[in-house]
Amino acid sequence: MVHIVYFAWVRERIGKSEDDIDLPAEVTTARELITYLTTLGEEYEAAFEFPDVIRVAVNQEHIDHDESIVGAREIGIFPPMTGG
Repeated sequence: MVHIVYFAWVRERIGKSEDDIDLPAEVTTARELITYLTTLGEEYEAAFEFPDVIRVAVNQEHIDHDESIVGAREIGIFPPMTGG
């Protein structure tokens, strides 16, 4: 089981700030995670409508979409960062 934390408008679109999910064995990268999450309902589909802009952190370290999430204890899902 992995703890997933949603931030900013991702959280708002899903309607909750976190999930504890048993991921299927074939979900091994950040990209596969985002694809899997879109299958969990309309709110998830809306949150991940543009998957390429989503940022992912594993155990509080940002990773690229093609990097592994295997063994992650916590995964953060973020919209694009803006300056300011």
